[in-house]
Amino acid sequence: MDWTWYLFGFKGRINRAKYWLAGLIIGCWMIFLMLLLFVPIGYLFGWPERLNFSIDNVFAIFNPHSFRGLSRSDIGAIVVNVITMPLFLWVFFATSVKRLHDRDRSGWWMVPFFIVPGIYYQFQGQLGDSVPEIVLGFAAPILYIWGAVELYFLRGTRWTNQFGPNPLGKEQMRARSEQARLRATTAWDQESEIEMVPHKASAHFPKFALPRSNNLSRTSESNGH
Repeated sequence: MDWTWYLFGFKGRINRAKYWLAGLIIGCWMIFLMLLLFVPIGYLFGWPERLNFSIDNVFAIFNPHSFRGLSRSDIGAIVVNVITMPLFLWVFFATSVKRLHDRDRSGWWMVPFFIVPGIYYQFQGQLGDSVPEIVLGFAAPILYIWGAVELYFLRGTRWTNQFGPNPLGKEQMRARSEQARLRATTAWDQESEIEMVPHKASAHFPKFALPRSNNLSRTSESNGH
């Protein structure tokens, strides 16, 4: 397998198993970098109470209100996220886009599935009790759950779609109709295929009548004379 394309490319398709594997790889990288950076970050900024990797920390960078009341150690945790999160986000978006391609969807579906809910949860405290806050508060969890189901649980198209062939290798050029599916899954019944039907004379064929006996006798008498 081409690991560079798998983790960093945005073209093509991957199935559910490879998408779950990508999430496992990202998790292992997070643990490794957390252990690697914990000592230098603690030495420079002080030991943080917790050092975690979260996409919410990325949105917090663009929210000035999130920097109020931060301690020196909290700033160190944000610095770690700024350094490492681009790699994680790239792999996450690259594999997610290819998984959406497997579902025959454009990569732009990442905007309503994850970006819009992430921005809402970061800035919801500043929206107040406005109409957009109510609408987004209702739509954000639905979009997030929908995106998770699409990426992690639903099977991709079995045939070649606009983004490439089936990554499982079980190629089917197009969706089968119900009649074709029944024909492919139903056993062949020889008796129903071969049926002897008695032949009946058709009314379109010409009918021939034999001459009457008196005509035959007249013919024989004329031949005798």
